[in-house]
Amino acid sequence: MKSYAKVNIFLKIVGKRGNYHELLSRFILVKNLYDELEFKDKQTDAEFELHGDFGCALESNTIYKAYLSTCKVGYEKELKKFFTCKALHVKKNIPSFAGLGGGSSDAATFLHMINKEANLGLSNDELVSIGLEVGADVPFFIYGYNSANVSGIGEVVKEFKEKPLHVKTLTPNIKCDTKAVYKAFRDNYKVDVDLANKMAKMSSIELLQSYDDVTLNDLFGASLSVYAELEEYRKKDWFFSGSGSSFFKIEKE
Repeated sequence: MKSYAKVNIFLKIVGKRGNYHELLSRFILVKNLYDELEFKDKQTDAEFELHGDFGCALESNTIYKAYLSTCKVGYEKELKKFFTCKALHVKKNIPSFAGLGGGSSDAATFLHMINKEANLGLSNDELVSIGLEVGADVPFFIYGYNSANVSGIGEVVKEFKEKPLHVKTLTPNIKCDTKAVYKAFRDNYKVDVDLANKMAKMSSIELLQSYDDVTLNDLFGASLSVYAELEEYRKKDWFFSGSGSSFFKIEKE
């Protein structure tokens, strides 16, 4: 299965919930950038055999976390039986630590695949409750909308009906630390809930034509304050996705 990337057309911080920031954001799928996940015959005696160029330990991998979360809610028997003979192979194309949601997308795709292959019979809403244990962006990818307004800490996903857009991405070799970026926002910026609600009603094209890059994404100014080198990649008609470090632009068909 293909595991698509996403970009944030706009991203506004609107509050806090415990240790989490609440946001309101427009997510859109990037259909020309995706990882590929496939089950193949097992080659080792590992409990969960995972192949792919991830750049992190298994314990930190979002797919493995999704596996553990599914076991935890009562499907350990089914999953362990399935993985006695199968392994998961992932061809990584989405850059990591880039604001494109690659890890969350992989986790969501894995949940859909194991739900089908192990006959778990879980609904999308049930998969979302499992996915939230893995990451805040996972619910968007589980629902699979081309465009959606995402709010709360990521658990509220409402489809936004609009024509799919052709997205081009650019990812500098800069790994933005999400925690550092959010801290910079808290220390230097204020929330604007009214503007966020206004943006949520506008189409993605209207948003990109009406606001500058910093106004659209609350985390861009914060990222620039932590990673000044991002300024080198700032260009007209390019916008910043999530907490970075990827930029994107909309191309005509």
